[in-house]
Amino acid sequence: MKPTVQQLTDWDKHYVWHAFTQMACYDPLIIESAEGCELIDIEGRRLLDGVSSMWCNVHGHQHPQIDAAIQEQLGKVAHVTNLGCSNSTAIRLAKRLAELTPGDLDHSFFCSDGASALEVAIKLAFQYWHQCENPQPQKTTYIGFEDAYHGDTIGTISVGGVDRFNAVFKPLMFPVHRLPIPDRRVPDEAMACEHHLRILEETLAQHHETIAAVVIEPLVLGAAGMIVQPEGYLRGVRELTHKYNVLMIADEVAVGVGRTGMMFACNQEEVVPDILCLGKGLSGGYLPMSAAIASTAIWNAYLGKYSEAKQLCHGHTFGGNPLGCAAALATLEIFETEGTLQQLPAKIARIAEHLTRLQNHPHVGDVRQCGMIAAVELVKDRTTGEHFPWTERHGNQVCQYAQEHGVWIRPLGDVLVIMPPLAVSLPQIDQLCEVIADGIEHVTSSKASS
Repeated sequence: MKPTVQQLTDWDKHYVWHAFTQMACYDPLIIESAEGCELIDIEGRRLLDGVSSMWCNVHGHQHPQIDAAIQEQLGKVAHVTNLGCSNSTAIRLAKRLAELTPGDLDHSFFCSDGASALEVAIKLAFQYWHQCENPQPQKTTYIGFEDAYHGDTIGTISVGGVDRFNAVFKPLMFPVHRLPIPDRRVPDEAMACEHHLRILEETLAQHHETIAAVVIEPLVLGAAGMIVQPEGYLRGVRELTHKYNVLMIADEVAVGVGRTGMMFACNQEEVVPDILCLGKGLSGGYLPMSAAIASTAIWNAYLGKYSEAKQLCHGHTFGGNPLGCAAALATLEIFETEGTLQQLPAKIARIAEHLTRLQNHPHVGDVRQCGMIAAVELVKDRTTGEHFPWTERHGNQVCQYAQEHGVWIRPLGDVLVIMPPLAVSLPQIDQLCEVIADGIEHVTSSKASS
């Protein structure tokens, strides 16, 4: 017998442990199906997917080309290990990624999620310095950034910097050189790039002999609150890592695959990292799929006789899964057949129009945008920059209002994230942004009146 709505709700609250969720306060939203850019819950209510099902859906739900690719692959084989074995779909995807990524990023290590890809990259960089042409095994530390998020494994929380997530695990974490968030507003927009690059260079000049890699989210720090970096900063990071002989790991799990208006965020400043990590949108948001894509120099350091034991001793059961690879190949093909990137400028401009109208609201401290990634930061007083008490959860209240008005979004504290699928239409952008604006007014005016 099919479960009732009430049964599913009760079971969800009792049996399912949700990520980043206080289960004692959890109010279920249960999705039954989806079409295009809309989610449909178990009661038939349609919600515009305003955050791409956590930043990963690209071409919409139930896209016929991706559906067909997965179904065709199911008719061949659903899973093949990549431990000493391969499959034709994974091979084709690796070649396609080599063609698309900048420079000589030609070698893909497939994983199942973004954190796994970053974990691979961290280990690749560490081992590289032990067996490259000029070994420097003392290079064992990393540079990371405050409030950066790269995943929830021990390695990724170590290079990440979100204290509210990681504090309890600090005894398990390895030490990292932690730099301030490269925020375009600090100290001001004119001096921000120079200021933050100077901080980075001071650290590299003092510690480069022991630093294996800089780990950075290009252009935008996602979980930090969609903090946009100053223009030119990413290019400056690449130049400094070259200067001081340190590797650069680019975490494009959230910002890659078209999110910034180009296929990869690194393309925006013509940067070629040593390792590029992809996830989320790589499979169109359909299936768990990620990749750590390494340069030829990294690859070559792992080649040698069997007796030299230079191979990377790391693997994932479902790495290179044919179904995920088929979804990824179809996702990348749609960029060409539907001209996805060519359609983005008009959508990016429409979001910008809405942000311009919001930026003078008395309870909006900042609006920020990088391509199809945007955010609205709520404050108690825009003049002083004072924030609302975090326990009042104003961002969450706006999201609740949005849900009641046909839009699904999820906040980062009091930062409202706008990141719809790239396939979103202009009228849907209007709907998304207008509901958010109405929600801000509703929540903040009710607080003022109370």
